Amino acid sequence: MRSANEIDFWRGLALVSIFINHIPGFAFEGTTHRNYGLSDSAELFVFLAGWALRHVASNANEPLGLPRLVLRLGARAVTIYAAQILITMLAIGLIAAAAIWFENPLILEWHHAAAVFQDPVPTHVGLVLLTHQLGFFNILPLYVVLMAGAPLMAIVHRLMPGALLPLSVLIYLITLTFRINLPTWPTEGMWFFNPFAWQLIFVLGFEMAGRDRLGGVVRTNLRWLKPLSVAILVFGVWAALTGFQPDPTRVPEPKLLFIDDKSYQSPLRLLHFLALAAAFAGSFRWILRFAGPVARYMSMLGRNSLNVFCVGSLLSLFGQLVRVAAEGSFWADACVLGGGLAILGFVAWLSELRERLRRSASGSPSRS
Repeated sequence: MRSANEIDFWRGLALVSIFINHIPGFAFEGTTHRNYGLSDSAELFVFLAGWALRHVASNANEPLGLPRLVLRLGARAVTIYAAQILITMLAIGLIAAAAIWFENPLILEWHHAAAVFQDPVPTHVGLVLLTHQLGFFNILPLYVVLMAGAPLMAIVHRLMPGALLPLSVLIYLITLTFRINLPTWPTEGMWFFNPFAWQLIFVLGFEMAGRDRLGGVVRTNLRWLKPLSVAILVFGVWAALTGFQPDPTRVPEPKLLFIDDKSYQSPLRLLHFLALAAAFAGSFRWILRFAGPVARYMSMLGRNSLNVFCVGSLLSLFGQLVRVAAEGSFWADACVLGGGLAILGFVAWLSELRERLRRSASGSPSRS
């Protein structure tokens, strides 16, 4: 398995933050960085997904022909889709079981689950089509769409590499200008994570992972970008602590270019995240040096991100139910946090053990 590294560490941190942030009212939710800026762990998760995709698409140690690369990326999209269906079904079962246990039918309405029980036939079709998504279980549908589009990204990158980012920016601007989004069904609404807008941060991760074009420019000028990034982060802290938001009635059209909107990944959020990434770029070596066990734990989570994310999503829902039973007790929250982190670590360890056993059985060398 890979040794602890910067990308896996930050991906692991994003996974832990998502686990914490998905428990409303949690005693420890103030520890995550979303409380001190304009972006949160969702941006980090999607950005690093794009970064990881670049290493698959341009891996010098394991070069893939375009047809094989397209098939590999398509297979990954299918795997993520299957994971989304699995955890959604488990979440529905957990919500139903909690409603029975607590003798409280109102729990059946949690997180847009009401339609599953009140109108199950079309809603189950919507779950399969990803047009009906439970609250807090809507990041993977975005990831499915992004990975479904990854083969097209790979083709453009191979044939017209300089066109990928301009095309992405154009789609982003058109999306925000005309408020384009995917509809939900059978309940009326729109996707919480708009794939047409969020694809830009995915592509930015892909581009910055390279050492040419944008990635090369950023690396060359990083020491000059850091002071500007820190200034943006200071503004973000001020905005978060004061509740500052641009007044939608006073900004010009298209308003989504100026207001803070998570669904459309508005420029304010995007700029804040890029400043965050630039400010902390290269800091992992110090984290590893002074907090080695934490760095290695987070990196282990990041190496096994899909399994950890799926279990973490279910643990967050379970944590919400524990808070109901414990009436928001701090000590119950502490047990949820400690138990959750232990389980996530066990899931990552078990995933790596399984991979080591598989490679040992096939005679393949372990990756360093």
